[in-house]
Formats: sequence, C-alpha cells, structure tokens
Amino acid sequence: MVSSDDIDNKHGSAAVGTADQHVVADADAIDPESGVKRGLKTRHLSMMALAGIIGPGLLVGSGGALASGGPAALIIGFGVIGIIAFSIMQSLGELTTLYPSGGAFTKLADRFVDRAFGAAVGWNYFIIWVAVLANEYNAISSIMVFWSDKVPLWGYFLIFWFAFTAFQLLGVEAFGEAEFWLALIKLTGLVAFFFFAIIYASGGLIGQAEPLGFRYWNDPGAFANGFRGVATVFVFCSTFYAGVESVAVAATETKNPSKAVPLAIRQVFWRIVFIYMGSAFFFGLVCPWNADGLANGKSRALKSPMTIAIQNAGWEGGVHLINTFIFVTCLSAVNASIYIASRTVLFMAQDGKAPRFLGWTNDRGVPVAAIVFSNLFGALSMMNVSTGAGKAYGYIVNLSGVSTFLVWGAISFIHIRFRSAWAKQGRSLEELPFKSFGYPWNAYFGVFANVFLALVQGWSTLSPFDAANFVDAYILLPLFPIIFFVFKWWNKTTYWNLEDINLDDGRRLDLDNAKKTLEHETTDYNAEYRNQGLNPNDSFLKRLWRNF
Repeated sequence: MVSSDDIDNKHGSAAVGTADQHVVADADAIDPESGVKRGLKTRHLSMMALAGIIGPGLLVGSGGALASGGPAALIIGFGVIGIIAFSIMQSLGELTTLYPSGGAFTKLADRFVDRAFGAAVGWNYFIIWVAVLANEYNAISSIMVFWSDKVPLWGYFLIFWFAFTAFQLLGVEAFGEAEFWLALIKLTGLVAFFFFAIIYASGGLIGQAEPLGFRYWNDPGAFANGFRGVATVFVFCSTFYAGVESVAVAATETKNPSKAVPLAIRQVFWRIVFIYMGSAFFFGLVCPWNADGLANGKSRALKSPMTIAIQNAGWEGGVHLINTFIFVTCLSAVNASIYIASRTVLFMAQDGKAPRFLGWTNDRGVPVAAIVFSNLFGALSMMNVSTGAGKAYGYIVNLSGVSTFLVWGAISFIHIRFRSAWAKQGRSLEELPFKSFGYPWNAYFGVFANVFLALVQGWSTLSPFDAANFVDAYILLPLFPIIFFVFKWWNKTTYWNLEDINLDDGRRLDLDNAKKTLEHETTDYNAEYRNQGLNPNDSFLKRLWRNF
C-alpha cells in the first residue's frame, strides 16, 4: 500500500526536472552530493522534533538541576532556554526549508558567513553530541550495574557499543523507524508520570493521608541556592534542549523536506511547552530539591526526580519501573546521538573541514567511518569508573553546555546574514516557503541571549573560586575563535559581502515552484490517492495508520 510520504515524494521529485526523473522519483534515492540515502519519512522527522533525543539528560540530569536550583529555578531555566530554543528553531526553519542541503547549519555558515565560521560551528556541534553520547552510555551502563553488578561497568559499555554500532550500520530507515517508536514510548511514559504527579499532589493515591499540594515549594523552598542555583540550572537546561535543532541535520536524508521540515519545526513549540515545561513543573512539584541521593555523585544507580517521587509515595519498587523507562530513553538517545554526530562529521569531511576518510559512504548511503569514529567518543563515559556516575555526568554536561549556546547563537547570526543578503539583492519575502516568526527581533534575541549565557553559565565557579570547575565550564569557550582563526589563516577563506552571497545554489526546485504548481500537484495528489483506492479526505488517524 502506498503511504502519503511516498506520494508526497513523487510530487516533490516531479518538480526537480532533471533528466533522470525516474531515478529522482525513487523515494530511497541516494543524495548525489553527500551520498546519504533519502530514507526518512515525514512521521520520522516529526517524531524526532517532538520527542527525539529525550534521554537521561532530562529524566536523570534534571535531578542535578533540581538539587542545584530548586523547583522555581528549574521552571525559570526551562522557560528561558525554551524561549531561546523557539527563537533558534524559527531561524533554522526558514533556512533549512529553503536550503535542505547536507551539512545543515555548518554548510549554511559557509554560504552566508565564512567557511572558517562553518568549521567552528561544525566542530562545536560535534563536541555537543559526543558529550551527550558519553552521558547516555554513562546512564545506560549505570542502570545495568544497578540491576546486576556481575558484569563490570566497562563490560556493559562494550556490549552496548558494539550493538549500537551494528544497528547504525543498518541504514537511515532503521534509525528513523526505531526513533519513531521509541519516541512514542517516551511520550507515553511522560504522560503517565504527569498523571501520577497530579493524583499524588491532589491526595488521590490509595492510602495517602493528605494531599501533597505545593509542600516542597515551601519546605525546603522554591530556590536552593538563589541566583547561583538559577545560573547553574541554565547549563543543565541547555543540554536538555540540545537536539531540537537536529531536524536540520536530518533534512538531507528526508524524502520530502519541503513538507517534513516546516512541520517538524512547528512541533518543537509543543515539545517545549509539554515535555520540557511540563517536566520542570511536575518534577519540582513531587520531589524535594534536598532529597537524599538526588545529586549524589557516589551513586552508580543514577536517581531521577521520578524515582524519588514514586518512592516517597510509598512504592519502593518503583525504582525499577523508572529505571526501565530511563533505559528505553537511553536506547533512543544513544541511537540519535550517534546519528547526529556522525552526520555532522560526515558533512564536514566532505567539505574539507575534517579528515577526508570520514566523508565516505557505502553503496547503501551509510557513512561507516563517520559512525565508528563518532561512537568511539562514547568511551568518555568510562569516567564513571573512577568518579561515580553523578560526577561524570556533571563534568560532561559542563563541557557540552557552552558549545550549545555558541552553536545556537551562530544559527541566529547566520539567519541575520541570510535575510540581510536577501534584502540586499532585491529578493521578495514571498519567495520564502517558511517565514520566521518575529524577524528580526527573534534572531537578534537569539544571538545576544546565547552569547550572554555562554559567558555567565560558569558564574557559580567564581565566588568562591573553584579552579577545576571553572576550567570545566569555560575551557570550550575559546575553542570557537581558535578554530575560526586557524582555519581562516590556513585556508585563506573569505568573509562574504552581502551582495556576493549565492542565494540560488542548493535550493530545491520543488520549493521554488511550489506556488505555481500547487493546484496541479493537488489535483495529481488526489488522483493518485483514488488510483490506489484511497480517499484524500480520509481522517488524520486513517492517514497516520497508512504511514506505518
């Protein structure tokens, strides 16, 4: 049976107008520039935008954020970073829908700023995802040790390392399908916990003597360490939110980016409101920030606010349920981290920003060398052996936090350069298939907010001065300008003038001609549905079922 993705792809391909239309019309065609396979469906990308990359960062790391800042700081941190993330996604949506090319914003940085700027953005983005990858291996190995310590921590790591490597080598279709179903499980689990939190706070549990209400906001209090705690929470939240921009990385491997990317961008809003803000509110509602073991670095069994809340409610065995849920989210997060890191370094290698051998793909469109290279960095999780799971997580979070702010700020700056060049060259905004909300204010806000947070995220290490944590918080800050200037000097790159920026290469013709062919495509779309015995007016649920 033909899915709506397949039909959409045929229409997108028909507008390309190349000599080999029968090849391009193949939904599984290999991208001619990057060599990757266009195998992700619209539902895959949509679910990645809604619940992808949600792993122990949110479910476990939020325990450290809650202990550092308290429930009010958690909501403030998630809210502020959420507004910034929404701003970034608006900028990225406008750019990526028009230029869904391999390399995402690293390639866009080349085009609109400078190749050296693209190198700095790309390597910082790669650092984010190998740090996240190490965190996921840290969490998944710790959970296994908690269940059974007969296998050492490094043994569990090796088992998972080989398993994930083998799975990634199956291809992008396997990745997309796994992410879809795992993300669905994550959403179901979070909804279940939110209902539990509501019932628990209102006193509806069996045997509960009195309602919990907002008790923990009064005792031990709404804030744990004042502004210092709020500043610390910003670092955690930046890591939790990292991944909302990953839909841009996957655009090249999407069958119909003109449909899938704008839809995914819009769904990020609901991800921010429901998943992040919902988690911040309910975690702080049912778990006190001074709970024993919440941020205990000596514990191999990483504790989540969800675990502590269920145990406080009287179900001691609930730790196994939550650990099972966290384990499932780890599977998704490791899978996605390897995917994003490998594609980032793949596209950089093809552009001369990384060793060339990492840019190779096999005849099925799988970047084998990039996958293995990226996954090797998961060994950073073995810090867990000597430091404890909680401390290892904290170290790696600090490393990735500042890089997240720098990359996000760079995306906003790239958007500003694009719009400036678009206006300078006399182009009309009506040509844009997706227009950013609130431009130019949202783009300038994205630049300044991210630069500010990159500078203040290690503020808590200054008084009293903590040399080790200060270095951990700021060591990656100078890396961006170092990469930029070294690459620029070595390669003699050009900082583009607005009038010299190429605004045409890389645009999908199906986007350029969308308005002219809309009526024709709609007619063909309906006719093709009827030819397959389908009804174009079917309900959303029927069309969704067909995609499976």
